Amino acid sequence: MAYRCGVSLISLAVALILSLASNPAQTQPYPSETIKIIISQAPGGLMDLLPRILGHQITEETRQPVLVESRVGGNGALAGAELDRAKPDGYTLMMGFHGVYAMLPHMTKLSFDPIKAFQPVVHLLTVPNILVVDPSLPIYSLSDLIAYARANPGKFTFASQGPGSAGHVAGELLKQMAGIDIVHVPYRGAAPAQQAVMAGHVGFMFDVVTLAISPVKAGKLRALAVTSPHRVEVLTDVPTFAESGMDLEMSGWFGLVAPAGTPRDVVTWLNKKANETFSAPEIRARFLSQGASLPLGPPEAFEEYIKAENKKWGPIIRKANIHLD
Repeated sequence: MAYRCGVSLISLAVALILSLASNPAQTQPYPSETIKIIISQAPGGLMDLLPRILGHQITEETRQPVLVESRVGGNGALAGAELDRAKPDGYTLMMGFHGVYAMLPHMTKLSFDPIKAFQPVVHLLTVPNILVVDPSLPIYSLSDLIAYARANPGKFTFASQGPGSAGHVAGELLKQMAGIDIVHVPYRGAAPAQQAVMAGHVGFMFDVVTLAISPVKAGKLRALAVTSPHRVEVLTDVPTFAESGMDLEMSGWFGLVAPAGTPRDVVTWLNKKANETFSAPEIRARFLSQGASLPLGPPEAFEEYIKAENKKWGPIIRKANIHLD
């Protein structure tokens, strides 16, 4: 009897050891190794800043490094493809944004479906766009711009941050809604596009509020309308498109995403940490002062937002016949 009991105890111990050996992650709480966050833009912008703020907080609390890795190309396609290939363990993440989710799938054939391939974690930041014009032009309102475009069909130009960018799509939407004949001039990024408008080489552009604040206040650009539902606190004298008689809403947004199949407890942990980090008064104040908002909230809210954005911009992009192939 004692012999059988001893055998049973030994068997149980062996089974337990084998189980732990085959599931080492179960013995270590997340995170237990370096986390990598992929961004699809060059370092230095909002997409780079957000994961660094979160990564600093995670490292402070867990002593685990968080690396931010830039994969620029294809308007987010290269970064998305890398995340799609990653193991769904929470150690490879990405800063998802409006382009890769709401616009890119309608412009080109991707190797992945962002709605199915990625698990939303948290909606971090939303930044409205603002319509800015060369201040040397006799244009002081949205109605002035439309009248000017109609008086100069096929000659009035607008700049964008590149083909298929948010600024490009916004310009095409304005073209559709106002029934005007304007010409798209793409640049390699926001800075050269903004410089072109300030220099008078191009008539206007849709810029991100955070980038337009300084030149607008300095008189180097004239702001006509913001694409948010309400006026932004940093430029309270600039009306919304709705106040200007046009129902045009468009915002750039960023959020943390993981590969589909990432364990729920890992997604919950990351969501909680991000909400805590970006709810800190000094961090919120920093972004609010630049005209941005921080939606935060649960993964489910971000998932619904993503699906709505994808559905909204598809018909607009197809009508404008924007292709990146």
